[in-house]
Amino acid sequence: MSSPANHRMSADAGAVQRDELTMRDMPHAKSYYAESAHASPARPALAGRESAHVCVIGAGFSGLSTALTLAERGYRVIVLEAARVGWGASGRNGGQIVNGYSRDLDEVEKRYGEAAAKALGDMAFEGGDIIRERIARYDIDCDLREGGVFAALNKRQMAGLKERVTSWARFGHSDVELLDEQTIRQHSNTDLYIGGLLDKRGGHVHPLNLALGEAVALEGQGGIIHEHSRVIRVEGGARPVVYTEHGQVHADYVVACGNAYLGHAVPALRHRVMPVSTQVIATEPLGAATARRLMPAGSCVEDCNYMLDYYRMSADNRLLFGGGSVYGGTTPANITAKLRPHMARTFPEIADVPIDYAWSGNFALTLTRIPHLGQLGERFYFTHGYSGHGVTTTHLAGRLIGEAINGERARFEAFAALRNYPFPGGRMLRVPLSVLGSWYYQAREKLGL
Repeated sequence: MSSPANHRMSADAGAVQRDELTMRDMPHAKSYYAESAHASPARPALAGRESAHVCVIGAGFSGLSTALTLAERGYRVIVLEAARVGWGASGRNGGQIVNGYSRDLDEVEKRYGEAAAKALGDMAFEGGDIIRERIARYDIDCDLREGGVFAALNKRQMAGLKERVTSWARFGHSDVELLDEQTIRQHSNTDLYIGGLLDKRGGHVHPLNLALGEAVALEGQGGIIHEHSRVIRVEGGARPVVYTEHGQVHADYVVACGNAYLGHAVPALRHRVMPVSTQVIATEPLGAATARRLMPAGSCVEDCNYMLDYYRMSADNRLLFGGGSVYGGTTPANITAKLRPHMARTFPEIADVPIDYAWSGNFALTLTRIPHLGQLGERFYFTHGYSGHGVTTTHLAGRLIGEAINGERARFEAFAALRNYPFPGGRMLRVPLSVLGSWYYQAREKLGL
Protein backbone atom coordinates (compact mmCIF):
# COMPACT_ATOMS: atom_id res chain seq x y z
CA MET A 1 0.00 0.00 0.00
CA SER A 2 1.35 3.43 -0.83
CA SER A 3 2.39 5.56 2.13
CA PRO A 4 0.67 8.83 3.02
CA ALA A 5 2.52 12.09 2.61
CA ASN A 6 4.98 12.70 5.41
CA HIS A 7 3.44 16.00 6.52
CA ARG A 8 0.86 15.85 9.30
CA MET A 9 -2.38 17.58 8.54
CA SER A 10 -4.38 19.31 11.24
CA ALA A 11 -6.50 16.66 12.94
CA ASP A 12 -9.78 18.24 11.98
CA ALA A 13 -8.86 20.00 8.74
CA GLY A 14 -11.54 19.66 6.13
CA ALA A 15 -14.00 18.18 8.61
CA VAL A 16 -16.66 20.89 8.40
CA GLN A 17 -19.72 19.45 6.72
CA ARG A 18 -20.85 21.05 3.47
CA ASP A 19 -24.03 20.39 1.60
CA GLU A 20 -23.49 17.36 -0.62
CA LEU A 21 -24.78 19.20 -3.66
CA THR A 22 -21.97 21.78 -3.52
CA MET A 23 -19.25 19.12 -3.27
CA ARG A 24 -19.32 17.67 -6.75
CA ASP A 25 -16.06 19.36 -7.83
CA MET A 26 -14.20 18.70 -4.59
CA PRO A 27 -11.47 16.10 -4.14
CA HIS A 28 -11.83 13.28 -1.66
CA ALA A 29 -12.26 14.14 2.01
CA LYS A 30 -8.92 14.75 3.73
CA SER A 31 -8.69 11.30 5.22
CA TYR A 32 -6.03 8.69 5.77
CA TYR A 33 -7.60 6.71 2.96
CA ALA A 34 -7.34 9.58 0.47
CA GLU A 35 -3.70 10.20 1.43
CA SER A 36 -2.79 6.52 1.02
CA ALA A 37 -4.93 5.76 -2.03
CA HIS A 38 -3.50 4.31 -5.20
CA ALA A 39 -3.24 6.59 -8.20
CA SER A 40 -6.55 6.96 -9.99
CA PRO A 41 -7.14 8.44 -13.45
CA ALA A 42 -9.26 11.53 -13.91
CA ARG A 43 -12.47 10.44 -15.58
CA PRO A 44 -14.16 13.04 -17.82
CA ALA A 45 -17.53 14.53 -17.02
CA LEU A 46 -20.48 13.56 -19.16
CA ALA A 47 -20.86 15.90 -22.13
CA GLY A 48 -23.57 15.52 -24.73
CA ARG A 49 -25.78 12.53 -25.39
CA GLU A 50 -24.78 8.93 -24.64
CA SER A 51 -26.63 5.63 -24.73
CA ALA A 52 -26.40 2.52 -22.57
CA HIS A 53 -28.24 -0.59 -21.54
CA VAL A 54 -28.02 0.60 -17.92
CA CYS A 55 -27.23 3.98 -16.37
CA VAL A 56 -26.09 3.78 -12.74
CA ILE A 57 -26.18 6.87 -10.50
CA GLY A 58 -23.29 6.83 -8.04
CA ALA A 59 -19.77 5.36 -8.13
CA GLY A 60 -19.64 4.03 -4.59
CA PHE A 61 -19.81 0.38 -3.62
CA SER A 62 -23.50 0.00 -4.56
CA GLY A 63 -23.09 1.55 -7.98
CA LEU A 64 -19.82 -0.18 -8.77
CA SER A 65 -21.17 -3.56 -7.65
CA THR A 66 -24.32 -3.12 -9.75
CA ALA A 67 -22.36 -1.96 -12.78
CA LEU A 68 -19.72 -4.69 -12.52
CA THR A 69 -22.36 -7.41 -12.11
CA LEU A 70 -24.02 -6.23 -15.33
CA ALA A 71 -20.84 -5.54 -17.30
CA GLU A 72 -19.61 -9.06 -16.57
CA ARG A 73 -22.82 -10.28 -18.25
CA GLY A 74 -22.28 -8.21 -21.36
CA TYR A 75 -24.36 -5.12 -20.63
CA ARG A 76 -23.16 -1.67 -21.71
CA VAL A 77 -23.10 0.31 -18.46
CA ILE A 78 -22.50 4.01 -17.81
CA VAL A 79 -21.93 5.21 -14.24
CA LEU A 80 -22.50 8.86 -13.36
CA GLU A 81 -20.69 10.16 -10.27
CA ALA A 82 -21.18 13.65 -8.84
CA ALA A 83 -17.64 13.85 -7.45
CA ARG A 84 -14.97 11.12 -7.65
CA VAL A 85 -15.11 7.33 -7.46
CA GLY A 86 -15.58 6.38 -3.80
CA TRP A 87 -16.03 10.01 -2.72
CA GLY A 88 -18.86 9.32 -0.27
CA ALA A 89 -19.24 6.67 2.42
CA SER A 90 -17.52 4.01 0.30
CA GLY A 91 -14.21 5.87 0.58
CA ARG A 92 -14.52 7.06 4.19
CA ASN A 93 -15.93 4.18 6.25
CA GLY A 94 -14.24 1.98 8.83
CA GLY A 95 -13.29 -0.58 6.19
CA GLN A 96 -14.79 -3.46 8.16
CA ILE A 97 -16.31 -6.51 6.47
CA VAL A 98 -19.23 -7.00 8.86
CA ASN A 99 -21.58 -9.81 7.93
CA GLY A 100 -25.30 -9.80 8.55
CA TYR A 101 -27.57 -6.77 8.74
CA SER A 102 -28.19 -3.95 11.18
CA ARG A 103 -31.04 -6.05 12.59
CA ASP A 104 -30.54 -9.65 13.67
CA LEU A 105 -32.19 -12.41 11.67
CA ASP A 106 -34.45 -13.31 14.60
CA GLU A 107 -35.90 -9.80 14.46
CA VAL A 108 -36.28 -10.05 10.68
CA GLU A 109 -38.30 -13.22 11.23
CA LYS A 110 -40.54 -11.63 13.86
CA ARG A 111 -41.22 -8.63 11.64
CA TYR A 112 -41.47 -10.20 8.19
CA GLY A 113 -41.98 -13.92 8.69
CA GLU A 114 -40.06 -17.16 8.30
CA ALA A 115 -39.74 -17.06 4.51
CA ALA A 116 -38.23 -13.57 4.54
CA ALA A 117 -35.80 -14.51 7.29
CA LYS A 118 -34.74 -17.60 5.34
CA ALA A 119 -34.14 -15.59 2.17
CA LEU A 120 -32.16 -12.84 3.92
CA GLY A 121 -30.38 -15.34 6.13
CA ASP A 122 -29.12 -17.27 3.14
CA MET A 123 -27.56 -14.07 1.78
CA ALA A 124 -26.25 -12.67 5.07
CA PHE A 125 -22.59 -13.51 4.39
CA GLU A 126 -22.60 -13.11 0.62
CA GLY A 127 -21.43 -9.49 0.55
CA GLY A 128 -18.08 -10.40 2.07
CA ASP A 129 -17.75 -13.29 -0.36
CA ILE A 130 -18.33 -10.93 -3.29
CA ILE A 131 -15.61 -8.61 -2.03
CA ARG A 132 -13.11 -11.46 -1.80
CA GLU A 133 -14.12 -12.81 -5.21
CA ARG A 134 -13.47 -9.46 -6.85
CA ILE A 135 -10.22 -8.87 -5.02
CA ALA A 136 -9.00 -12.24 -6.28
CA ARG A 137 -10.40 -12.02 -9.82
CA TYR A 138 -9.22 -8.47 -10.53
CA ASP A 139 -6.08 -8.48 -8.36
CA ILE A 140 -7.24 -5.51 -6.27
CA ASP A 141 -4.62 -4.32 -3.79
CA CYS A 142 -6.64 -3.09 -0.79
CA ASP A 143 -4.93 -4.62 2.27
CA LEU A 144 -7.45 -7.38 2.91
CA ARG A 145 -7.09 -8.96 6.34
CA GLU A 146 -9.29 -11.67 7.83
CA GLY A 147 -11.26 -11.76 11.05
CA GLY A 148 -13.89 -9.52 12.61
CA VAL A 149 -14.82 -9.36 16.29
CA PHE A 150 -17.97 -8.20 18.07
CA ALA A 151 -16.92 -7.20 21.60
CA ALA A 152 -19.20 -7.42 24.66
CA LEU A 153 -18.83 -4.98 27.54
CA ASN A 154 -21.35 -6.68 29.85
CA LYS A 155 -23.28 -9.89 30.41
CA ARG A 156 -26.35 -8.67 28.53
CA GLN A 157 -24.29 -8.03 25.41
CA MET A 158 -22.53 -11.37 25.76
CA ALA A 159 -25.88 -13.12 25.97
CA GLY A 160 -26.91 -11.34 22.77
CA LEU A 161 -23.80 -12.63 20.99
CA LYS A 162 -24.59 -16.18 22.07
CA GLU A 163 -28.09 -15.76 20.62
CA ARG A 164 -26.53 -14.51 17.39
CA VAL A 165 -24.43 -17.67 17.13
CA THR A 166 -27.58 -19.77 17.41
CA SER A 167 -29.45 -17.59 14.93
CA TRP A 168 -26.67 -17.62 12.32
CA ALA A 169 -26.27 -21.39 12.68
CA ARG A 170 -29.92 -21.83 11.61
CA PHE A 171 -28.92 -20.41 8.23
CA GLY A 172 -25.70 -22.39 7.87
CA HIS A 173 -23.32 -19.68 9.08
CA SER A 174 -21.20 -21.45 11.66
CA ASP A 175 -17.68 -20.15 10.99
CA VAL A 176 -17.70 -18.24 14.27
CA GLU A 177 -16.11 -18.61 17.69
CA LEU A 178 -17.23 -17.30 21.06
CA LEU A 179 -14.45 -15.57 22.99
CA ASP A 180 -14.09 -15.28 26.74
CA GLU A 181 -12.38 -12.54 28.76
CA GLN A 182 -8.94 -13.95 27.99
CA THR A 183 -9.24 -15.08 24.37
CA ILE A 184 -10.69 -11.75 23.24
CA ARG A 185 -7.39 -10.17 24.25
CA GLN A 186 -5.83 -11.81 21.21
CA HIS A 187 -7.95 -9.42 19.17
CA SER A 188 -8.12 -6.39 21.47
CA ASN A 189 -5.71 -6.29 24.38
CA THR A 190 -7.83 -4.16 26.70
CA ASP A 191 -9.58 -4.51 30.04
CA LEU A 192 -12.90 -3.31 28.59
CA TYR A 193 -14.46 -6.53 27.39
CA ILE A 194 -15.80 -9.62 29.12
CA GLY A 195 -15.90 -11.60 25.87
CA GLY A 196 -16.94 -11.46 22.26
CA LEU A 197 -17.65 -13.24 19.03
CA LEU A 198 -15.08 -13.87 16.30
CA ASP A 199 -16.55 -13.99 12.81
CA LYS A 200 -13.89 -15.80 10.80
CA ARG A 201 -15.54 -14.62 7.57
CA GLY A 202 -15.32 -11.01 8.70
CA GLY A 203 -12.29 -8.87 8.03
CA HIS A 204 -11.17 -5.45 6.88
CA VAL A 205 -9.87 -3.58 3.85
CA HIS A 206 -8.70 -0.17 2.69
CA PRO A 207 -12.15 0.81 1.40
CA LEU A 208 -11.15 3.57 -1.00
CA ASN A 209 -8.57 1.35 -2.68
CA LEU A 210 -11.23 -1.36 -2.97
CA ALA A 211 -13.58 1.09 -4.70
CA LEU A 212 -10.83 2.35 -7.00
CA GLY A 213 -9.90 -1.23 -7.89
CA GLU A 214 -13.50 -2.10 -8.66
CA ALA A 215 -13.75 0.96 -10.90
CA VAL A 216 -10.73 -0.23 -12.90
CA ALA A 217 -12.27 -3.71 -13.06
CA LEU A 218 -15.51 -2.24 -14.41
CA GLU A 219 -13.69 -0.31 -17.10
CA GLY A 220 -11.82 -3.48 -18.02
CA GLN A 221 -15.23 -5.05 -18.67
CA GLY A 222 -16.25 -2.20 -20.98
CA GLY A 223 -18.05 -0.03 -18.43
CA ILE A 224 -17.78 3.76 -18.53
CA ILE A 225 -17.52 6.09 -15.52
CA HIS A 226 -18.12 9.82 -15.75
CA GLU A 227 -16.95 11.75 -12.69
CA HIS A 228 -18.04 15.32 -11.83
CA SER A 229 -21.39 14.46 -13.41
CA ARG A 230 -24.09 15.25 -10.87
CA VAL A 231 -27.50 13.95 -11.86
CA ILE A 232 -30.11 16.70 -11.78
CA ARG A 233 -33.17 14.72 -12.84
CA VAL A 234 -34.39 11.43 -14.25
CA GLU A 235 -37.22 11.06 -16.75
CA GLY A 236 -38.94 7.67 -16.64
CA GLY A 237 -40.74 5.84 -19.38
CA ALA A 238 -40.02 2.99 -21.76
CA ARG A 239 -36.49 4.29 -22.20
CA PRO A 240 -35.48 6.52 -19.27
CA VAL A 241 -33.24 9.55 -19.64
CA VAL A 242 -30.78 10.67 -16.96
CA TYR A 243 -29.77 14.33 -17.11
CA THR A 244 -26.64 16.02 -15.79
CA GLU A 245 -25.73 19.68 -16.15
CA HIS A 246 -23.92 19.07 -19.41
CA GLY A 247 -25.28 15.85 -20.85
CA GLN A 248 -27.80 13.06 -20.84
CA VAL A 249 -27.79 9.27 -20.89
CA HIS A 250 -30.57 7.33 -22.61
CA ALA A 251 -30.81 3.86 -21.14
CA ASP A 252 -32.98 0.78 -20.98
CA TYR A 253 -32.69 0.82 -17.18
CA VAL A 254 -31.64 3.28 -14.49
CA VAL A 255 -30.32 2.35 -11.05
CA ALA A 256 -30.07 4.98 -8.28
CA CYS A 257 -27.18 4.18 -5.92
CA GLY A 258 -26.49 7.57 -4.35
CA ASN A 259 -27.51 6.44 -0.86
CA ALA A 260 -26.87 9.28 1.66
CA TYR A 261 -25.41 11.46 -1.10
CA LEU A 262 -28.15 11.15 -3.72
CA GLY A 263 -29.27 14.71 -3.01
CA HIS A 264 -32.30 15.96 -4.96
CA ALA A 265 -31.76 13.76 -8.01
CA VAL A 266 -34.65 11.41 -7.12
CA PRO A 267 -37.14 13.31 -4.90
CA ALA A 268 -39.26 10.20 -4.27
CA LEU A 269 -36.43 8.61 -2.28
CA ARG A 270 -35.43 11.51 -0.02
CA HIS A 271 -37.95 10.83 2.75
CA ARG A 272 -37.14 7.11 2.92
CA VAL A 273 -33.68 7.47 4.46
CA MET A 274 -31.93 9.78 6.89
CA PRO A 275 -28.26 10.73 6.57
CA VAL A 276 -26.23 9.92 9.68
CA SER A 277 -22.61 10.96 10.08
CA THR A 278 -19.93 8.84 11.69
CA GLN A 279 -16.36 9.86 12.40
CA VAL A 280 -12.92 8.24 12.21
CA ILE A 281 -9.49 9.24 13.51
CA ALA A 282 -6.14 7.77 12.49
CA THR A 283 -3.13 7.87 14.78
CA GLU A 284 0.43 8.36 13.69
CA PRO A 285 2.17 5.03 12.84
CA LEU A 286 2.54 3.14 16.12
CA GLY A 287 5.18 0.68 14.98
CA ALA A 288 4.80 -3.04 14.44
CA ALA A 289 5.53 -4.01 18.05
CA THR A 290 2.90 -1.72 19.54
CA ALA A 291 0.35 -2.71 16.91
CA ARG A 292 0.86 -6.40 17.67
CA ARG A 293 0.64 -5.78 21.41
CA LEU A 294 -2.64 -3.88 21.14
CA MET A 295 -4.29 -6.09 18.51
CA PRO A 296 -2.25 -9.32 18.22
CA ALA A 297 -4.46 -11.17 15.72
CA GLY A 298 -4.87 -8.25 13.33
CA SER A 299 -8.67 -8.53 13.32
CA CYS A 300 -11.06 -5.59 13.29
CA VAL A 301 -13.30 -4.93 16.28
CA GLU A 302 -16.64 -3.28 16.96
CA ASP A 303 -18.33 -3.20 20.34
CA CYS A 304 -21.98 -4.00 21.01
CA ASN A 305 -23.13 -0.62 22.28
CA TYR A 306 -25.99 1.19 20.56
CA MET A 307 -23.57 4.03 19.77
CA LEU A 308 -20.70 1.72 19.04
CA ASP A 309 -16.94 2.13 18.72
CA TYR A 310 -15.09 0.33 15.91
CA TYR A 311 -11.39 0.10 15.18
CA ARG A 312 -8.56 -1.75 13.47
CA MET A 313 -4.91 -1.45 12.54
CA SER A 314 -3.97 -0.14 9.11
CA ALA A 315 -1.32 -1.73 6.92
CA ASP A 316 1.24 0.81 8.21
CA ASN A 317 0.31 0.19 11.86
CA ARG A 318 -1.92 3.16 12.57
CA LEU A 319 -4.94 2.67 14.79
CA LEU A 320 -8.05 3.67 12.84
CA PHE A 321 -10.70 4.37 15.47
CA GLY A 322 -14.28 5.24 14.59
CA GLY A 323 -17.53 5.95 16.32
CA GLY A 324 -20.04 8.61 17.12
CA SER A 325 -23.21 9.13 15.14
CA VAL A 326 -24.95 12.41 14.39
CA TYR A 327 -28.48 12.15 13.01
CA GLY A 328 -29.02 14.43 10.06
CA GLY A 329 -25.47 14.09 8.79
CA THR A 330 -23.70 17.04 10.43
CA THR A 331 -20.10 16.84 11.61
CA PRO A 332 -18.81 17.65 15.13
CA ALA A 333 -16.69 20.78 15.37
CA ASN A 334 -13.77 18.74 16.73
CA ILE A 335 -13.75 15.08 15.71
CA THR A 336 -10.57 14.28 17.60
CA ALA A 337 -11.93 15.70 20.86
CA LYS A 338 -15.02 13.56 20.45
CA LEU A 339 -13.27 10.25 19.69
CA ARG A 340 -10.00 10.46 21.63
CA PRO A 341 -11.64 9.68 25.03
CA HIS A 342 -13.13 6.50 23.54
CA MET A 343 -9.76 5.47 22.11
CA ALA A 344 -8.03 6.27 25.43
CA ARG A 345 -10.56 4.20 27.36
CA THR A 346 -9.87 1.27 25.04
CA PHE A 347 -6.08 1.56 24.90
CA PRO A 348 -4.78 3.78 27.74
CA GLU A 349 -1.14 3.40 26.69
CA ILE A 350 -1.77 5.41 23.51
CA ALA A 351 -4.15 7.94 25.08
CA ASP A 352 -1.97 10.88 24.07
CA VAL A 353 -0.55 9.63 20.79
CA PRO A 354 -0.72 12.21 17.97
CA ILE A 355 -3.70 12.01 15.65
CA ASP A 356 -2.69 12.50 12.02
CA TYR A 357 -6.14 12.40 10.39
CA ALA A 358 -9.75 12.98 11.39
CA TRP A 359 -12.71 12.86 9.05
CA SER A 360 -16.44 12.32 8.80
CA GLY A 361 -18.85 10.76 6.34
CA ASN A 362 -22.55 10.00 6.03
CA PHE A 363 -24.36 6.70 5.78
CA ALA A 364 -28.08 6.29 5.12
CA LEU A 365 -30.39 4.96 7.81
CA THR A 366 -33.81 3.42 7.16
CA LEU A 367 -36.55 3.45 9.76
CA THR A 368 -36.51 -0.37 9.90
CA ARG A 369 -32.67 -0.54 9.78
CA ILE A 370 -33.08 -3.04 6.91
CA PRO A 371 -31.67 -2.13 3.46
CA HIS A 372 -34.31 -0.91 1.05
CA LEU A 373 -34.15 -2.27 -2.51
CA GLY A 374 -36.97 -1.57 -4.90
CA GLN A 375 -38.31 0.04 -8.06
CA LEU A 376 -39.89 3.38 -8.89
CA GLY A 377 -41.07 2.05 -12.21
CA GLU A 378 -40.56 -0.96 -14.42
CA ARG A 379 -37.16 0.31 -15.57
CA PHE A 380 -36.01 2.35 -12.56
CA TYR A 381 -34.32 0.50 -9.66
CA PHE A 382 -32.83 1.82 -6.44
CA THR A 383 -30.94 0.62 -3.38
CA HIS A 384 -30.09 2.47 -0.18
CA GLY A 385 -30.25 2.43 3.62
CA TYR A 386 -27.62 -0.09 4.74
CA SER A 387 -27.79 1.45 8.22
CA GLY A 388 -24.15 0.96 9.14
CA HIS A 389 -23.49 -2.35 7.36
CA GLY A 390 -22.64 -0.81 4.03
CA VAL A 391 -19.31 -2.38 3.09
CA THR A 392 -20.81 -5.83 2.65
CA THR A 393 -24.48 -5.14 1.96
CA THR A 394 -23.74 -2.70 -0.87
CA HIS A 395 -21.93 -5.44 -2.72
CA LEU A 396 -24.82 -7.84 -2.20
CA ALA A 397 -27.40 -5.25 -3.28
CA GLY A 398 -25.51 -4.50 -6.48
CA ARG A 399 -25.44 -8.17 -7.39
CA LEU A 400 -29.17 -8.57 -6.68
CA ILE A 401 -30.16 -5.61 -8.83
CA GLY A 402 -27.90 -6.84 -11.60
CA GLU A 403 -29.58 -10.23 -11.41
CA ALA A 404 -33.03 -8.63 -11.51
CA ILE A 405 -32.26 -6.58 -14.61
CA ASN A 406 -30.95 -9.76 -16.18
CA GLY A 407 -34.29 -11.49 -15.51
CA GLU A 408 -33.32 -13.37 -12.32
CA ARG A 409 -35.63 -11.60 -9.87
CA ALA A 410 -36.21 -14.00 -6.97
CA ARG A 411 -33.44 -12.81 -4.67
CA PHE A 412 -34.05 -9.13 -5.41
CA GLU A 413 -37.75 -9.62 -4.67
CA ALA A 414 -36.89 -11.03 -1.24
CA PHE A 415 -35.71 -7.53 -0.27
CA ALA A 416 -38.11 -5.52 -2.44
CA ALA A 417 -41.11 -7.25 -0.83
CA LEU A 418 -40.18 -6.05 2.67
CA ARG A 419 -42.37 -3.18 3.83
CA ASN A 420 -40.34 -0.02 4.31
CA TYR A 421 -41.61 3.17 5.88
CA PRO A 422 -40.80 6.87 5.72
CA PHE A 423 -39.52 8.46 8.93
CA PRO A 424 -42.35 9.75 11.10
CA GLY A 425 -42.72 13.51 11.15
CA GLY A 426 -41.25 13.96 7.68
CA ARG A 427 -37.90 15.63 7.01
CA MET A 428 -38.43 18.27 9.72
CA LEU A 429 -39.01 15.91 12.65
CA ARG A 430 -37.08 12.78 11.69
CA VAL A 431 -33.86 13.99 13.35
CA PRO A 432 -35.27 15.02 16.78
CA LEU A 433 -37.43 11.91 16.96
CA SER A 434 -34.45 9.69 16.12
CA VAL A 435 -32.32 11.48 18.72
CA LEU A 436 -34.97 10.77 21.36
CA GLY A 437 -34.90 7.09 20.39
CA SER A 438 -31.11 7.09 20.60
CA TRP A 439 -31.20 8.58 24.11
CA TYR A 440 -33.63 5.87 25.16
CA TYR A 441 -31.37 3.03 24.03
CA GLN A 442 -28.25 4.64 25.50
CA ALA A 443 -30.03 5.12 28.81
CA ARG A 444 -30.98 1.43 28.81
CA GLU A 445 -27.32 0.51 28.24
CA LYS A 446 -26.17 2.64 31.16
CA LEU A 447 -28.74 0.95 33.36
CA GLY A 448 -27.67 -2.48 32.13
CA LEU A 449 -31.09 -3.22 30.62
